[in-house]
Amino acid sequence: MATEHPHDDLPPEAMRTLTVGEVARRAGVPVSTLHFYETKGLIQSTRSGGNQRRYAPVVLRAIAIIKVAQRTGIPLQEIHEAMSRYQGAKLSAAEWRALSSRWREDLDARIRKLTRLRDELDSCIGCGCLSLSDCPLRNPDDVLGEEGPGPRILDRP
Repeated sequence: MATEHPHDDLPPEAMRTLTVGEVARRAGVPVSTLHFYETKGLIQSTRSGGNQRRYAPVVLRAIAIIKVAQRTGIPLQEIHEAMSRYQGAKLSAAEWRALSSRWREDLDARIRKLTRLRDELDSCIGCGCLSLSDCPLRNPDDVLGEEGPGPRILDRP
């Protein structure tokens, strides 16, 4: 008489787990990064009988998404919020489009801001701060200080 196993209907690759070393090597990140991502709730592991971390293969895709998002400057908290609904699942193309479209508007705004700053710095660097009346980055009489602390001029539309 055959006994039924709850994972009999899963393909073999879905049941295979990876060690922390395998994930680190394949994802191109240090083991400490995996531990950090796990403490932040970005990835999940299970424990073996010997209390060693084991990861589902889908974690490699999650790490790739995290790395791409980090490179674009998206804070870990935003990455966590966006990915939390897909935890442990392999994203479809449609799910990836939905996830990435949330970040697109913010990225576009940062690109505009950085482009403006770059363009303004070109003229500023050339002037040597000798033309304060023409400098787009100056703040005469600390007018912007009345709006609050920090680099206010960078936050203008």
